[in-house]
Amino acid sequence: MTSFQSTLGEDGGIAEELAENQRAISIAEFFEKNKHMLGFDSGARGLVTAVKEAVDNALDATEEAGIAPDIYVEITEAGDYYKLVVEDNGPGITKEQIPRVFGKLLYGSRFHAREQSRGQQGIGISAAVLYSQLTSGKPAKITSRTQGSADAQYFELIVDTDTNEPEIRNEATTSWDRPHGTRIELEMEANMRARAQLHDYIKHTAVVNPHARVELREPGLDEPLKFERGTDQLPAETEEIRPHPHGVELGTLLKMLEATESYSVSGFLQGEFTRVGNKTATKVCDRFRDNHFGREMAWTTPDATDDIEAAVADAVANKSAAATEWFAARVAETVGDRERLAHHDLVELVDNLADAVVEEHGETFGDTVRENAVESAWAALTDDERLTASLYERIDAATSTQKDDATVQGIAERLAEKFADAEDPRHRATRDTLAGYVDRSADRLEDATDATFGDTARENVVESVWSVMQTVPDDLPKVKDIADDRDTASDLLTAMRETDILAPPTDCLSPITAELVEAGLRKEFDADFYAAATRDAEVHGGDPFIVEAGIAYGGELESNGSVQVMRFANRVPLVYQRGACAITDVVKGIGWRNYGLDQPGGSGLPSGPAVITVHVASTNVPFTSESKDAVANVPAIEDEIELAIREAAREMKSYINRRQSLQKRREKQDVLGRILPQMADKLAAVTGQERPNIDGALGRIMNNVIVERRVEDGTVTLTVQNHSDRKETLDVTDIVSVEPTAVSDGGSVVDLDDEWFVQWSPSVSAGETATLTYEVGGDATFDVDVDGVEDEKLTVNA
Repeated sequence: MTSFQSTLGEDGGIAEELAENQRAISIAEFFEKNKHMLGFDSGARGLVTAVKEAVDNALDATEEAGIAPDIYVEITEAGDYYKLVVEDNGPGITKEQIPRVFGKLLYGSRFHAREQSRGQQGIGISAAVLYSQLTSGKPAKITSRTQGSADAQYFELIVDTDTNEPEIRNEATTSWDRPHGTRIELEMEANMRARAQLHDYIKHTAVVNPHARVELREPGLDEPLKFERGTDQLPAETEEIRPHPHGVELGTLLKMLEATESYSVSGFLQGEFTRVGNKTATKVCDRFRDNHFGREMAWTTPDATDDIEAAVADAVANKSAAATEWFAARVAETVGDRERLAHHDLVELVDNLADAVVEEHGETFGDTVRENAVESAWAALTDDERLTASLYERIDAATSTQKDDATVQGIAERLAEKFADAEDPRHRATRDTLAGYVDRSADRLEDATDATFGDTARENVVESVWSVMQTVPDDLPKVKDIADDRDTASDLLTAMRETDILAPPTDCLSPITAELVEAGLRKEFDADFYAAATRDAEVHGGDPFIVEAGIAYGGELESNGSVQVMRFANRVPLVYQRGACAITDVVKGIGWRNYGLDQPGGSGLPSGPAVITVHVASTNVPFTSESKDAVANVPAIEDEIELAIREAAREMKSYINRRQSLQKRREKQDVLGRILPQMADKLAAVTGQERPNIDGALGRIMNNVIVERRVEDGTVTLTVQNHSDRKETLDVTDIVSVEPTAVSDGGSVVDLDDEWFVQWSPSVSAGETATLTYEVGGDATFDVDVDGVEDEKLTVNA
């Protein structure tokens, strides 16, 4: 049967016809038809994404200028469309840059910068402009005023999808009441069905950016949502870093090699990469030599070197007997002084001794004589018997005692043959070549005998022999030559990846810090407990990253259903694709019952009154798609996410355990508080005596800290009795209506509106008592306040 494809072109002209229909596609035209890839897949989500892109840009701009962000977001109905306005107080954008920033995709200042930022690709805000014009047909309206300018610049523009260039519809100079900043106005086909996601984005932005003030106005809101600043502290400034050697791929390396101005490999490494100084560059260069040239086998030297001396003497021609004898004897003596010797070692010592002959005998030993001497001495040093003996020693040390002498000898003989038969008489081999020698030698041994030589034994032999082989001193290829040879560049890349190099510096990152993560949670959530943790920096693919986590628990948080998980990347809330995110996967994989939260089935999102927040900061966050809604499942990042969450969760567990313990204590005290008075009354009735004084009895039974006051003749005494099993530090404040005098040591007095606050902070060991005194003249009223001890562990009789 004739296939359809085989009949194409029989009439001619098909290829030409197909060629006529082929043309380049602009990035704007591509995303015009694939806007869902950027998060604009529906009217509801498109509105949220447009807000996100504009707010992210505003936060980046203000922070880069050192300005505390003040961001205003307004959504209004505009006939069949919605109008979105976002204003910021940033430094503004110059007149020349406004059209490109808002009207050209893949245009920005951060893509090539290796430092943390919210935006990086230059797609976000221009994609929002594109979505707006596609759905409403109306241009974006941009107003921007730079710092110090008297007027603002106003543009109306769209994206020309055929050329990916801005098309300016209107341009003018105008006035604006903001001293500096940027305003963008977009009309788009949208709806408010994603109101919850929009509010989450704004609220979460306020949580993770406590230094920002954000206001949202939208249809249906009686009052705008306002999120005030929780701190005046701006994020730490970041510094751009160079790429790290462990994160470079071969194509990138070739491009860097072609572009660099360095001539040498060492200069290239130190000039183009971070964390590479002279010592590290030397290590990489040595590994490069190992990969490119191979190492030279260093053979054990013989105890007797007469044959080496004779071989060198025979190799020297046309020199005096005295000079020849002296030179040959010194070569043999020096070889004998070495434990091992590689070919380049022999070349070096022969050169040194040949130079010394001039001083000793006034004769010159030229290149030919030296080469002949090296060749003869090397041949005498590396006869079959010596090669086998040298290798036997390494193989015997590397294999288990189960290998008998015959097996070790058999491997040594066959491996010696491989070195002897190699094309390079200097006995050079890369590690892969050496592994091949060992494999073939072991295979031949197994074929010829009943012995077995497994993979582990083979690997051990390779490692043992490789450890005594020496890096050669050959000059490395020049950078330009490496750039022209993919295989050589691959050898260099392997050397870079195999060398231990310090992790990239972290001044390119700006983590929120545990303190401000907790401050953000406190600002927006009314809870009983807060904890946060910031991990040390780690590296993935050459890019440094830091993970932070925070937990809020109890209080007014919703106790029914799953906990709320807030995900952030470079201070940006991740609103969509929760189920596809590594952060969610890690949260689900933790055993939350160990930390005091319910988790039906033992896996999945836990239940309870808690908010879990995770922030990933990196120079290159690995997102799952262009819409940047979810963090990819990278093991190194997942590990750090889990460690950060567990660190905060351990503090929550301690709080929950303590709270449960105090709850039981409180219940016990309530029972005793009801029973003790009844027991006192019953005892008095039975014995006919006065009712016993039970003041303080409850505190002593419960091992509480008891604070009591006595007033005698104008002297006020506060007694602090510690019946607990540990040292307690209290803040005791007695508020008195008459000015106090003669305050005991450690006390202080604060006068506030005709009330005097007498304050102490005593530390009282278990079973000990502290006495605090002062004097008052005349009648006075008192009110004591005690902090530093939980109410359940405190009894105040004052």
